[in-house]
Amino acid sequence: MASDSNVPEFITLEQAAAMTTGTRVTFIPGIPAMYSEALKNICYVKGVPLIRALHPMMGIDKETGEDRQAKLYELTSQTSLPTMLHDEERPRNVWIEQLALAERLGAPGTPVLIPDDFEQRVEVLGLCAVVLGEDGLVWNMRILSDSPLARKYGYSEAASKAAPGKIAAVLRLIDSRLQAQAQRGVRYLVGDAVSAIDVYWATFSMCVLPAPLEIMPRTRQNKGMLKFFAMNGHIPEIAAALTPRIEEHQRYILTTYCEAPAVLGGDPLEDDA
Repeated sequence: MASDSNVPEFITLEQAAAMTTGTRVTFIPGIPAMYSEALKNICYVKGVPLIRALHPMMGIDKETGEDRQAKLYELTSQTSLPTMLHDEERPRNVWIEQLALAERLGAPGTPVLIPDDFEQRVEVLGLCAVVLGEDGLVWNMRILSDSPLARKYGYSEAASKAAPGKIAAVLRLIDSRLQAQAQRGVRYLVGDAVSAIDVYWATFSMCVLPAPLEIMPRTRQNKGMLKFFAMNGHIPEIAAALTPRIEEHQRYILTTYCEAPAVLGGDPLEDDA
């Protein structure tokens, strides 16, 4: 929902909850929060128009003394980003439910992201779980250093120490899949066509392999986050597992199937200074 494709509009959470039609997803303007960005790309591939709603930040409002996310919790019984609302259906907060909803809502002729073939479906959803699920790529990225968000994901010194090795293991798994598929003349991770894992992986890989400006613009809000992502890619174990195949796949999927450059809102920066 935007008057200009590069300047998205954001409605309030209360407005989104009151609506009875349309697909609403919560975002933080200017920040490519990975799960929101990935869901946006999934919906983009499926031709599902989104209404962007403001996701409340963590913490206590200094003026009111109230928990900023209290209303979100009241509406959804959780506080994670993003929340997905469609028509008058129940909120979706888990990636696999959001994916299933996007697949159902998809426009005719758009790619099938959850394969009809059950053997391929096992591969796609299994790889998705390794990237998006508990103890997967994103989970371990979030506990690389101590923070309030890291503690939400079970940060400890031992878990943080093990995280780079686990991230590297996921990277090696993805790279081996891409290598095997390339030998068949295929650019996708499963089967012969784009699927959910391609979109999810290409998006989430940005947390260790920053995308160029023509894919991921810099904003005042995301500048620090993107520097953190770039630092992740220089951790020795992670750097050793990154390959040209992974980079080529990321660029191909994001520029061929997804919203590129990403439309974030917030305050754009003219360069990467």
